[in-house]
Amino acid sequence: MSETTGATKRELRNPLRGWYANLPRPARWAVLAVVAALAYLLPYVGQVPVVGPQIITAGIDWPTALFNMSYYVLLALGLNVVVGFAGLLDLGYVGFFAVGALTVAVLTSPDSQLGTKWSWLAAVPVAIALSLISGLVLGWPTLRLRGDYLAIVTLGFAEIIRVAADSTEFLRGDRGFSKLPHPPGTYADGKPIFAIMDATPYFWLGVTLIILVVIGARNLERSRVGRSWLAIREDEEAAEVMGVRTIKFKLWAFAIGASIGGFGGVLFAGQPGFVNSSSFQLLFSILVLAGVVMGGSGNIPGAILGGVLISYIPDRLRNVEVFGKDAFEYRFLFFGLLIILIMIFRPQGLIPSRRRAAELKDRAKEVQA
Repeated sequence: MSETTGATKRELRNPLRGWYANLPRPARWAVLAVVAALAYLLPYVGQVPVVGPQIITAGIDWPTALFNMSYYVLLALGLNVVVGFAGLLDLGYVGFFAVGALTVAVLTSPDSQLGTKWSWLAAVPVAIALSLISGLVLGWPTLRLRGDYLAIVTLGFAEIIRVAADSTEFLRGDRGFSKLPHPPGTYADGKPIFAIMDATPYFWLGVTLIILVVIGARNLERSRVGRSWLAIREDEEAAEVMGVRTIKFKLWAFAIGASIGGFGGVLFAGQPGFVNSSSFQLLFSILVLAGVVMGGSGNIPGAILGGVLISYIPDRLRNVEVFGKDAFEYRFLFFGLLIILIMIFRPQGLIPSRRRAAELKDRAKEVQA
């Protein structure tokens, strides 16, 4: 009886989640299919009367803004595996993003000293593999570290990657790599599908990758691996005593998160056809982490929402005047205020996981007691 009452209370607090949870599985799949279809139609939202012009960005073309959202969401999903599922604080996630993007650049650009000039598609598996390996390389010596200490080490890793990209001749620093090839594919008239002038196909590619990552992350979350991550996040020592192989599953988290981050870098490198060291600033990692926390750490829809917000808000502020200046200049002020408000009034995030919300509620009761 108490379980039924508890479920009813949860549904009252979040009627949409309760409605979705009570649907039969085929209906749930149908709802997800509709949501995915609407996501693919987002490039045309500007044509919707009244609502559309209020949503689309003014200072940057709308398809490019959507493409930016897609790789930010991909990065937020990858970091959510590390921070949200396994509870490992990673401040150097941009390092994996850089490994993926630079690998594609080195293998495909005519500016590269290797001179390989591979196609974009051929370089993708190598970039993802190197990103995964970099996650293992970072994870192995840091397995005994937790909290702030782990954050400092991951921060150092990202800075090593950035300094190497900025100062070595092989990675070309600010000069970067130009003329990177685009993903394959042509229209019936022979024009390439993926081109610099139209970012819509890149957004569709990003949405497809996001769907695949969501399916994989969801299956992992419900598997033995996900339950082991949950045990490590809640109490690593207790999990180890109960027989959870913490070293193995922490390495799993680092490797999977790194490979998704590398995938984001691969996607990013394909659209502009140019990559340099200035793309891999520490602020990038901070923004993605802020997106995961704002959206709801440990929850896949929350990570998606957070990734959308950290990309959409700055782009939406472009060409909007505030006190005679472009509001884009105040973007970090807006982010700071938004994060403060969310942490005060909804510390569990905008779309929290049920377990994470319950944990924070229990901690609040302990503090009050």
